[in-house]
Amino acid sequence: MRQKFQMANAPWTVRGITCGIILIVCYAPALAQQLAGPRQVFDGKMLPAVEVATFEHSDTLFAANTVLRKVPVRPLPAAPAKLKEIHFTSDGHEYDLFDYLAYNRVVGLLILKDGKIVMEDYELSVGPNSRWPSFSIAKSISSTLVGAAVQQGLIGSLDDPLTRYVPQLQGGAYDGVSIRNVLQMASGVKWDETYTDPKSDRRKLLEIQLAQKPGAIVPFMSALLKAGAPGSIWNYSTGESFLIGAVIEGATHKPLATYLSETLWTRLGMEQDATWWLEAPGGMGLAGSGIGATLRDYARFGLFVQQDGVIDGQRMVPEGWFREAGAAHIIGGKPQDYGYFWWPVPAGDAIHQGAFQAEGIFGQYIYINPNEKLVIVVLSARPKPDSSTHILKDESFFAAVARSLR
Repeated sequence: MRQKFQMANAPWTVRGITCGIILIVCYAPALAQQLAGPRQVFDGKMLPAVEVATFEHSDTLFAANTVLRKVPVRPLPAAPAKLKEIHFTSDGHEYDLFDYLAYNRVVGLLILKDGKIVMEDYELSVGPNSRWPSFSIAKSISSTLVGAAVQQGLIGSLDDPLTRYVPQLQGGAYDGVSIRNVLQMASGVKWDETYTDPKSDRRKLLEIQLAQKPGAIVPFMSALLKAGAPGSIWNYSTGESFLIGAVIEGATHKPLATYLSETLWTRLGMEQDATWWLEAPGGMGLAGSGIGATLRDYARFGLFVQQDGVIDGQRMVPEGWFREAGAAHIIGGKPQDYGYFWWPVPAGDAIHQGAFQAEGIFGQYIYINPNEKLVIVVLSARPKPDSSTHILKDESFFAAVARSLR
């Protein structure tokens, strides 16, 4: 592993110990020149070093709010037992831990068993203080904020219509759609999520994000076409996850980052402030993407989920929330492996019974296995937004870790 060093008050990192001021002054503009823009990121057209540098500075891609923490930091103690040698099968071939880290371009791996750190590893210049982008892991965090708002009585029911909290949606595609429909990605609204296709709905939404105009996303979503009745069709849509952000802000009358800070970030003893992308300066928070946080702080959130949403004896979400949010649901009369912005781990390995995970493009994961009291956080810099055909199967690795810690 490479050791990472940081200069005080500097937004760059350097390797090694002997670095002088002249080197730092020369390196800062070089770093700025090698950062990719949002279109490059979505296209997956970044050299490996550029990708890592860009992701370490993801709060420069769009306007962002700060998610404030509060001292003291909640410790994550080390486990007495170490991780045993890991072996697993992916596509008929045998691999080990080192293969997983290398082939899947993992920059950070943290494993918690019984709330204690079994393994913590950093690669590719990333370190404990690096804020790494969550991408769609933010959806699962936003889903959790919906649960918190229900617990606080700010949202009456998941069956409330979106229009109760976002009146601008009246008369459009989402009129008559419930919060539950959207959390299940079953609004019935037509959507193309393809990241690399400039003509897709997701890329059109990216262009709206780049325009940085407050209030532009809700009318864009409202003008979409229907593909079926609410609850009849499953269709993954980052766009409507942004609408959940509008619902949360409408229900709480607070910016998304502020509500996350007050509800979870200041209470979980996070080590670092986080960042969260905005629609534009002064615009709504982007609930479907754009949280930047450290590996350990993602793990603290995962531990909160694994412990059923209780902080210091206080329940923050309704009892049973995560069992429902992390379970498959019936959509249009058929079972669908999707919860409330969480992914149930596919059946096929008994050790995953009851497990679910948050997922983000380029290989970001928070794996939760309540039965095994296990949390695994993986942060990665994979070559394309959807790199599933070129990597080792994450769920097979997670299963091997779970068995080694039994």
